[in-house]
Amino acid sequence: MHTPARPRRLLATGLAACAALVLAACNAGKPASEEETANAIVPQAQFRIVLTKVEPGNRSGEEVYKAICFTCHDTGTLNAPKFGDAADWAPRLAKGYDALYQSALNGLNAMPAKGGLADLTEAELHRVLVHLTNSAGGKFTVPADAAQ
Repeated sequence: MHTPARPRRLLATGLAACAALVLAACNAGKPASEEETANAIVPQAQFRIVLTKVEPGNRSGEEVYKAICFTCHDTGTLNAPKFGDAADWAPRLAKGYDALYQSALNGLNAMPAKGGLADLTEAELHRVLVHLTNSAGGKFTVPADAAQ
């Protein structure tokens, strides 16, 4: 026995009519202005990347640390003493500032000269060395001719 298609067509027509009414009701108010539409589709979050280049010689110890030194000293990569870890730094601090400076200047073990930052000035090297060592209990001061 064959079921007539008419009830299905009536059902489809009824659903289409209901959908049209629902859509019409959604736009029952005044139409949105261009400004309202633009505001409604603006991304909810925006970000901007701002790169600032600090010229060599003017960088603070913290800036130099964040530019290059953190790569190994935050994690202890290749046995680098970790930032802020007094136990890692104790034997190094015992050697004194001049020995630490020479190691940083010329490189030691896996660390290249000046930490691999070719444009690092001597003044900046003093600043970053004091920043790094004092984080772990050092009591060094930046030499007067290297101070900012």
